[in-house]
Amino acid sequence: MNLTTQNLLELTRDIKERHVNFAVADVNSHVLRIAVMTGNYRWHFHPDSDELFMVLEGELFIDFEDGTTASLKANDTLTIPAGTIHRTRADVRTVNLCFEGKEAETVFVDEPAGQAK
Repeated sequence: MNLTTQNLLELTRDIKERHVNFAVADVNSHVLRIAVMTGNYRWHFHPDSDELFMVLEGELFIDFEDGTTASLKANDTLTIPAGTIHRTRADVRTVNLCFEGKEAETVFVDEPAGQAK
């Protein structure tokens, strides 16, 4: 049995790039990913997988196709249903977790009209 603890903030402490995303652990048919980001990610959706976000550091904005925006700060979570067009963005260095299906497909879409920020 290989039991290893990981400190998620330690894993990301020295990351300076504007966007880094990598898998931390596989859990049954899902994967726990961690992202460090500043700036905008592309508009996209996952046709067959919900996506749960949890912020560890900073503030993550999640924009939706209908023009609404969710703001997540440290320890906030939000689940995005499969098929929902969205993008993530951060004005300052933000570290967040994402829990989704291992085989989750990401479909990128053009920016919805009127959604540029």
